[in-house]
Amino acid sequence: YIGALGARVICDNIPGLVNKQRQLCQRYPDIMQSVGEGAKEWIRECQHQFRHHRWNCSTLDRDHTVFGRVMLRSSREAAFVYAISSAGVVYAITRACSQGELKACGCDPLKRGRAKDERGEFDWGGCSDNINYGIRFAKAFVDAKEKKVKDARALMNLHNNRCGRMAVKRFLKLECKCHGVSGSCTLRTCWLAMSDFRKTGDYLRKKYNGAIQVIMNQDGTGFTVANKNFRKPTKTDLVYFENSPDYCVMDKSAGSLGTAGRVCNKMSRGTDGCEVMCCGRGYDTTRVTRVTKCECKFHWCCAVRCKECEDTVDVHTCKAPKRAEWLDQT
Repeated sequence: YIGALGARVICDNIPGLVNKQRQLCQRYPDIMQSVGEGAKEWIRECQHQFRHHRWNCSTLDRDHTVFGRVMLRSSREAAFVYAISSAGVVYAITRACSQGELKACGCDPLKRGRAKDERGEFDWGGCSDNINYGIRFAKAFVDAKEKKVKDARALMNLHNNRCGRMAVKRFLKLECKCHGVSGSCTLRTCWLAMSDFRKTGDYLRKKYNGAIQVIMNQDGTGFTVANKNFRKPTKTDLVYFENSPDYCVMDKSAGSLGTAGRVCNKMSRGTDGCEVMCCGRGYDTTRVTRVTKCECKFHWCCAVRCKECEDTVDVHTCKAPKRAEWLDQT
């Protein structure tokens, strides 16, 4: 537990917070600890979703924006990061509420008494995830920064933040326990639980693929589509203003690290394939000997013994651009 004085010192030293966020941080130090844990989770999820892409959600050490200059451009990558990070905050707080780690919240207090689903009646019991508390706190904390300025980018961020928050709620599921003669389901006790965060990550990744390019409307209160042939964005669509860089070569101003040295799959025709990943520059092949466990056998009782097998594989990595190509970019 961070004492009251400790909370003040810590919250004052977190870079990039606006006043409202500092106040929430000082008032709820235990929640901030959950948010910090949640951050590791959503960054991991972002990197999993983009592991086969030129932009692979790479983070920068000692940079409070975490992703560096990529976030300065109003691109679909920025849209995804805002959505997944705000989903991560909801997820972390809601889980901490249910696990009894926070003073401000617990299980969902509204899930009491009897209710009904397609299988019939049931009793609310167990601990339903208090997702509404998680959403409320995430909205207050994450959106506070965007509400300081009323410009197009702030409006874009608020929209994508909301998409992320609602994505977590979308995957709440009813879990039940049966009571009755020999486990028959004459009586059921049920509770609402969040699904694994991977489901939210997969869903937002699809939304990234179908993100809609928009422009501000005349009165500055919302968006219209940049291309009249596309449908208007709904509340669940990610939106962005600017096209992405191609992320092929290092371009510090765009936050692109380039793909030189990235591992690619020679056999794939997808985004992880050497042709796409290396942007047509070609690739180097290295023979690598790997040691893996193999021929594992279970011995009574209770050990698994394996042999160590060596196999030789080819690892393909993208060539760096010729020097002149990237000198202009940096």
